[in-house]
Amino acid sequence: MTQKDYKIAKELKERLAKVVQLVDFRIFGSRARGEAEEYSDMDVFIEAEHIDKGLEDNIYHIAWEVGLEYSVFISPLVFSRYEIVDSPLRVSPIVKNIEEEGVKI
Repeated sequence: MTQKDYKIAKELKERLAKVVQLVDFRIFGSRARGEAEEYSDMDVFIEAEHIDKGLEDNIYHIAWEVGLEYSVFISPLVFSRYEIVDSPLRVSPIVKNIEEEGVKI
């Protein structure tokens, strides 16, 4: 991950922490692996204690604002703690991949 990507991710996490109780926050995909191209999106895994529709919309709005400021498309993947711990999602390949290869911020 580049220093610029880390700065963007840190800014996003700080803004999100003001409106949602974060459990986990990771960058994954090409930016985490250092393989991103100029127009690659930034894949962000966000696990929150609780999620509802309004909060999820707010998360996407904040991600859009930060991405606009830094000229990068931020692609959030948002889950509640329940979904990660107690639902079938806990064994999904994408979640396993993020846990193994995602960069924790």
